[in-house]
Amino acid sequence: MSSAQLPSGYVLSRALSGGQAVAIAAIAGALVPDLDLIWFYTVDARAIHHHRYWVHAPAFALVVSALALGLGKALRPGLTPIILAFAIGWLLHIALDSIAGGIMWLWPVSDTLFALIEVPATYSHFLISFLLHASFLLELAVWVVALWLWFRR
Repeated sequence: MSSAQLPSGYVLSRALSGGQAVAIAAIAGALVPDLDLIWFYTVDARAIHHHRYWVHAPAFALVVSALALGLGKALRPGLTPIILAFAIGWLLHIALDSIAGGIMWLWPVSDTLFALIEVPATYSHFLISFLLHASFLLELAVWVVALWLWFRR
């Protein structure tokens, strides 16, 4: 769900209702995994799918989040809700990518990408195939909910 990451982070931030810092952390967590696209396009020359990078591996996200939460609780307990919001946003991103993008849910045991829906390459560009596939309605639904929450605030 490529364009739903930002609005999903916003919806999460509204669900957590923990103030501005928590909202920013939730949105950042939902966006940060796709920073790997910079490496994907500039350094890796699209050699492997960016969902195979460590930031898209659920086990890595859980370990880093657990370490950050533990460290945060030990050093600055007041940061716990912010760290938790970021971690949930990160995992939300991975879950949404699982719908049609494929995620390595069994990594490090297996590097197989798992997706709920496979979007066939029926058009000349993958983006057109994705936009015209029925699964894109889920992405639009996330946007509708986010916009509804935005205008209701």
